[in-house]
Amino acid sequence: MLREEDLDHTVRSPINKTEAGKLLEHLDNWNGKVGSSWKIRATANQSVLESGDPFGYVDVYKGLSKLENEGTLRASDRMHLNQSLELLVEELSYATGKTPEKTRQQITG
Repeated sequence: MLREEDLDHTVRSPINKTEAGKLLEHLDNWNGKVGSSWKIRATANQSVLESGDPFGYVDVYKGLSKLENEGTLRASDRMHLNQSLELLVEELSYATGKTPEKTRQQITG
């Protein structure tokens, strides 16, 4: 059970339109690296997705998209790729007022 007084520390507010713009910029300019050990990568990605940080979702999505283009995704990678995309679509479509379909197209190019 979650007590009402704990809500401010547990549940964050959705991002706003300004933050959405910064998030899209991070998405466009991402130049990170992806770990080569699938087990460590899977644990790190799961932790990022559970953290609730939209910028972390971008890092997971872009890193795993890079691996997907190289043809080296494992089952856990594919699951995290799909989760990060869905979380990004939810965040951005809410903040920008666009439909989830249009937002997904914007993310995936």
